[in-house]
Amino acid sequence: MFTPDPIPRPTGPPASSTPLGDYLNQSPPGSSSGYAVLPRSLAEAMPLPWQQQMRNLLAEFHQAFGHVQWPVYRVVPSRYERLANLDDDQLAEVGCTVEVGDDGELEYRLRDGRRIENPEEHQVLVSCLDPIPPRGTQPPAAPPPPAW
Repeated sequence: MFTPDPIPRPTGPPASSTPLGDYLNQSPPGSSSGYAVLPRSLAEAMPLPWQQQMRNLLAEFHQAFGHVQWPVYRVVPSRYERLANLDDDQLAEVGCTVEVGDDGELEYRLRDGRRIENPEEHQVLVSCLDPIPPRGTQPPAAPPPPAW
């Protein structure tokens, strides 16, 4: 009835107690230190079983956190650019100005007047056109479902 052999132990590292945080810390597309963004057109292009699972997870999430005062989020597609490569509109967007200094060189400054050293190396986020097609247009093909 009972085997005298010991129960085999799982191999590999122990399971994490923060698997979602661990994954998001790897900086997958659409994530930052504070948010994870899913483009709606891509989510709606997922295979139907994925959409059903995602719908159920989101419904549970919103049910659990429905008491929180949710703001309306404005998501802006952005990319990193070197400060020295920005035009006047982009500089205004990131809160910088550029002027010619006493020595004839360009000086980049923040709104509070502090000078930015090495603008050729200083990277900032600027808005850009969204490379992901909006709903109603043809999104990229969804990957095949995993064979579990």
